[in-house]
Amino acid sequence: MMIKAGNITKSFGSLMVLKGIDLDIKKSEVVSIVGASGAGKTTLLQIIGTLGKPDTGKVTVNGVEFSGLNDKELAVFRNRNIGFVFQFHHLLPEFTALENVCIPAFIARTPKAKAESKAIEILTFLNMQDRLDHKPKELSGGELQRIAVARAIINDPAVILADEPSGNLDSKNKKELHSLFFSLREKFNQTVIIVTHDNLLARMADRQLTMHDGLIINEEKLQ
Repeated sequence: MMIKAGNITKSFGSLMVLKGIDLDIKKSEVVSIVGASGAGKTTLLQIIGTLGKPDTGKVTVNGVEFSGLNDKELAVFRNRNIGFVFQFHHLLPEFTALENVCIPAFIARTPKAKAESKAIEILTFLNMQDRLDHKPKELSGGELQRIAVARAIINDPAVILADEPSGNLDSKNKKELHSLFFSLREKFNQTVIIVTHDNLLARMADRQLTMHDGLIINEEKLQ
């Protein structure tokens, strides 16, 4: 099992956001998580991605259980094993597309030539080879999100976590981004979890989980 979570709870003050989540996701599976705002979807995604800690319960990703890791170890694990794609691309405006994609590889101490070669390979796969030297302000919304996806997979992570990845895109770019996640799975064999309000994207997954009030209340196999 690529991702396993057991009895995950999380509170912020007196507000209990997650109320006992159990989750198993297989290697190379694409899973969508849907539900109303406030259901706990993003909080769960952050905990799976080591960006937050549960109050109770355990999370295992790619055979590693988090609770025994300190902050430095968590950062190293996250950099090498998890790629993040957010609604807002969070690219650094002063750097080119190529430089933005290379940043996680540089953090992992990948040699510059090797990092750039890998970044160019990925950007070519994403049909962005003509945008390598463009800075974010010179790119469209769809192009920015493709750069963010390339950055997320530069270190060959086992898991991609996407939080409302198409939330700021028009319908054409949404459709392209949706197809892209499945192309990535086919080429790079990654496990993908997508939190989304977009029903079309959610229904393209292998499985759809529905959250309500801090719990998973429904699971539907789609493929």
